[in-house]
Amino acid sequence: MTQDFTEFLKKSADTKALPCKTIGGMYGVDGRKFQRQYKHSISNFKDWEQKPHAEDWILYPKNLSQQLSLDEVALSDGELYTVLTSKEEKGRKGSIVAIIKGTRSDTVIEYLLKINRKLRLNVKEITLDMAGSMKLIAKRCFPNATQVIDRFHVQKLAIDALQELRISHRWKAIEQENNLLMEAKEKRNNPEIEIFENGNNRKQLLARSRYLLYKTREKWTASQNQ
Repeated sequence: MTQDFTEFLKKSADTKALPCKTIGGMYGVDGRKFQRQYKHSISNFKDWEQKPHAEDWILYPKNLSQQLSLDEVALSDGELYTVLTSKEEKGRKGSIVAIIKGTRSDTVIEYLLKINRKLRLNVKEITLDMAGSMKLIAKRCFPNATQVIDRFHVQKLAIDALQELRISHRWKAIEQENNLLMEAKEKRNNPEIEIFENGNNRKQLLARSRYLLYKTREKWTASQNQ
């Protein structure tokens, strides 16, 4: 590879959220070979100043902005990491402020406090989930920041509560139907089970409405509106 082409591939690997093998394949280069070259020479990984502790924590204070997001992510083998990102870059290069192994608040706080205090005090807003540990981290490390609960977690909490309610009503419907069947059997007549316009009874509707409840009524199909 020429020097210019090598620099082009390096820039692609540095800025694109793609594996080196994929990038190599895109430009007619042996992906595995490019991956090895990028790791051992092109990327200057051996001389990286954070390499000694990179498995446990990485900090990029220069990426700090006034609006941050704090969350936990499973990166490999189910291992959880606490990730702090800048909202300004919207997921592009320069978004990552910190990646810290684990979710223990005392450990995360210890490493985030390594960031210059003046920079941390300049943070105005931090988005996080509803975990108490995340709130403590935000309060200790970014005391001037307003804490905003991530809407994804709020929506998930509401949906989970709705599903619990649906399941509770379904068990009641099952119990009610079983009682009607037993009563009809004792009296030797046909059970009077309510059937709705779409041909389902209450138990069936509550079983089949699981995914229906994830959507607003405006997005229901004609059959679902029945």
